[in-house]
Amino acid sequence: MNGEQKSIIITGAGSGIGRSSAKKFLNSGYYVGLIGRNEGKLIETAEGHTNALILKCNINNEREVKESFSKAYKKWKHIDLLFNNAGISKPSNTIDEISLADWKEVVNTNLTGSFICAREAFSLMKEQIPQGGRIINNGSVSSHVPRPGSVPYTASKHGITGLTKAISLDGRAFNIACGQIDIGNALTTMTKAMQEGVSQPNGTIKVEPTMDPEHVVTALFQMAELPLEANIQFITVMASAMPYIGRG
Repeated sequence: MNGEQKSIIITGAGSGIGRSSAKKFLNSGYYVGLIGRNEGKLIETAEGHTNALILKCNINNEREVKESFSKAYKKWKHIDLLFNNAGISKPSNTIDEISLADWKEVVNTNLTGSFICAREAFSLMKEQIPQGGRIINNGSVSSHVPRPGSVPYTASKHGITGLTKAISLDGRAFNIACGQIDIGNALTTMTKAMQEGVSQPNGTIKVEPTMDPEHVVTALFQMAELPLEANIQFITVMASAMPYIGRG
């Protein structure tokens, strides 16, 4: 590995923000580890890039995560960054209509999966030479305020904020920085419903403004490019006119 060429592992790299981010880092010369459950989609993300590493992996599976990070570390000899991006949501419903299975699936993916990946990255960053690295968590504006009928997703994203703060504190002694990017209405498959109308706190259904995911990628890249002596702790990137400020 070229000592000047940085490396990043991106979860949920097969689509949406993950894919857009991966392409940005690949085009910028990074070694990029692409984590996701659908190998075909990861191959599509990596197309045309020799600096991409396909890491088919379920982030809820400790063994698969450890094997994926180990494969990347053995190839590159250093892990500079982790973008904890993978996440899911479920159809809107009040808490009494949410099954335990749906709750567990969302929390296990969004929060526990992020914990498992961050733990593995932290362990490698702590021991590698030179010591240190950066972890960036995808929090969402739902880490601040909920949408109607979003108990599992909102709880998981509030948990991400706690995870970010705790990692940031624990990482100080090991030159490991941790920040969070909170995204609002980036136009991906996950947010296409915004253009058709979504529930509002007053009970109405309204179309919401969206933005190009590339604006998120620009902010993420800025976070990643900082030297480890500096950190963007929290940043919110959102469609300017979306009903976030004043939500509720």
